[in-house]
Amino acid sequence: MTPTRRALLIAAGGALAAPAILRDAAAQRTITLKLGHLANEQNVWHRACLKLAEEARALSQGRIDVQVFPNETLGREMDVINGMQLGTADMTITGESLQNWAPLASLLAVPYAVTSLAQMDKVAGGQIGKAIEAEIVARARVRPLGYFARGPRDLTANRAIRSPDELNGLRLRVPNVPLFVSVWSALGARPTPMAFGEVFTSLQNGTIDAQENPLALIRSANFNEVQRFLNRTEHVRSWIYIAISERRWQGLSAADRELVAEATRRAQAYERTLFLEDETSLEAELKAKGMTFVDSDQQAFAAKARPASIAGVRAEAKPLLEQILAVEA
Repeated sequence: MTPTRRALLIAAGGALAAPAILRDAAAQRTITLKLGHLANEQNVWHRACLKLAEEARALSQGRIDVQVFPNETLGREMDVINGMQLGTADMTITGESLQNWAPLASLLAVPYAVTSLAQMDKVAGGQIGKAIEAEIVARARVRPLGYFARGPRDLTANRAIRSPDELNGLRLRVPNVPLFVSVWSALGARPTPMAFGEVFTSLQNGTIDAQENPLALIRSANFNEVQRFLNRTEHVRSWIYIAISERRWQGLSAADRELVAEATRRAQAYERTLFLEDETSLEAELKAKGMTFVDSDQQAFAAKARPASIAGVRAEAKPLLEQILAVEA
């Protein structure tokens, strides 16, 4: 082989090899995703997020590093969402708060729209859920990758309440959500919007008579110390999304997107197991702490709440709400 031919082959080989080297370097690039959320370290959502991080690390052979920050370490939910839109944050757990951009996200928390875990899975995991997710991606620039179950919201008070007729103007704390105010007013209570941090003291000093929340929050806030009855109204059943910044998502390769998506699917399945175990243990713990569980007439509550629930939903979300109500529970 002549020196000239050898030189040409080396030059050609170098020109062809360079892109391959770049591709290999890109394939080995470490990706860091920061996931900030509001739950504490004991919460099943946090434990499921750690599972997501573990699976992403394993599936990518250590290249994808999902760093989980609980307790609003990266900021409050809305701050993190804004950061995801701007490209300064990567992932979070979020739900109906996204209605500030995507009206269909309001459907995640409509009283008595979803009345069972099975119905929730049909809605969130089916075509209705896909429609909600598509609007969130388009308008909020946040991409839901999976969802976690949320414990049903129940009514606590210092008396048993089995039907709406027994509310009798009960002074009830609700979050500052207009739909919740209108529904509880229609049911016969006197709803009072109040920050969550003020609820325990307000129950203690008699400013309010009752509050409503899932078992996990009732336990963690020690409401059993100031409320004797847990009335199983289960008036809101919903889900919450594990979401990633759309800008960050588009910056990932197709292969890495699939790895993150698969890690999320595994975390979602893990969360469901934890959730079911947690609901059982929470009930046992609250009973042991002295709370009496009352089987409220959920059908009576649902029937009386439904007109106000439908009226309180924005016009553009009503057709999809009708579809949710038609899904078999």
